[in-house]
Amino acid sequence: MEFLRSLFYPKEIYNLIRYKMGGLTEVEQDPMSESLQTCYKFLEETGRSYAVVIQALEGELRHAACIFYLVTRAVDTLEDDLTISLETKIPILTNFHNFLYQPDWRFMDSKQKNRIVLEDFPTISREFRNLAVVYQEVIANAARELALGMVEYLSKQIESVQDWDKYCYYASGPIIIGLSVMFSVSGLEDPIVGEDTKVSISVSLLMQKINLIRDFLEDQLNGLELWPKEVWSKYGKNLSDFTKPENIVPAVQCLNELITNILHHVPDVLLYLSRLQNQRVFKFCAVPLMMAIATLATCYNNLQLFKRKVKIRKGQTVTLMMDTTDMQAVRAITCQYVEEIYKKISPKDPSSEQTQNIIATIKKLSVPDGATGDPQLAVSEQDSGLVHMGQ
Repeated sequence: MEFLRSLFYPKEIYNLIRYKMGGLTEVEQDPMSESLQTCYKFLEETGRSYAVVIQALEGELRHAACIFYLVTRAVDTLEDDLTISLETKIPILTNFHNFLYQPDWRFMDSKQKNRIVLEDFPTISREFRNLAVVYQEVIANAARELALGMVEYLSKQIESVQDWDKYCYYASGPIIIGLSVMFSVSGLEDPIVGEDTKVSISVSLLMQKINLIRDFLEDQLNGLELWPKEVWSKYGKNLSDFTKPENIVPAVQCLNELITNILHHVPDVLLYLSRLQNQRVFKFCAVPLMMAIATLATCYNNLQLFKRKVKIRKGQTVTLMMDTTDMQAVRAITCQYVEEIYKKISPKDPSSEQTQNIIATIKKLSVPDGATGDPQLAVSEQDSGLVHMGQ
């Protein structure tokens, strides 16, 4: 099926074949305890796309990133499980960071597909406690902030765009900030990477907002309304009405306005990536971010999003994994996908002018070899009006 979806993209077909033959990346091998091997097995089972880039990291940073992912996956699995009552869920989330230091804590009552990270949490927490203290502190602090943010929004609606930013920050901000700090304390990246939390938060908002765009139908089926009412109420009386064929035009217009909002984070993404010096750290960060931007281009002006789950082709994913090697490649890929969005802008779309303006800014940053200058300058010149949390 994936080969058929890439039928008209010869490069994707070629890269899919290479991927199937194991030619995507070389994974550094070193001796691991049985419990750490189990953690990497859980990583493959619960986050296959992340496993590829995590396993390409170096030494202790790789293990820390693996455990970080599994801990946040456990928090997320708890939060997502609608079969767990709030009376049970809230105390667990509130105290979750403490469970990292309790060797026998586990949770056996989840019905989620990724419940293994809760059922065998003692294995994960054991390897957490084997990490250097500095990594433990980053992971525990991030888990605490993630869980407390989830508790806040278990019974809170997303009314304004500011609420949307705050919700998305709680969902992924602590993770991106934590990883950035890890990159710096590992000595592989300069201190500025971990210190500039404003840019890290903007990167996290882009990642999480794209997830909420892509998962619209799934969230609707679960009774979740995770688009800001301040925006969608301009296009309809109820968010659920967007799934009705007669409302497809305003639904797509709402979608386009939200994607335009997300595009304002792209300059920060380019700035963040431009600071990374270690090739493995760069690829770890750049590949998911380029996939996110490709997903934006796929979702923009796409009425299919209100009928089925929309995602990029597997061939695109594999090609991005192979092609995202340096900043020149990042700029070229970014330029390619914002140009795709630009070509789909309808002059009748209420957000068309705003979309064109932010795309013009991104294009200035995406000229090959960075000919237009410092990303920081464009970020400061482009007032996105977005709220940054955690400052």
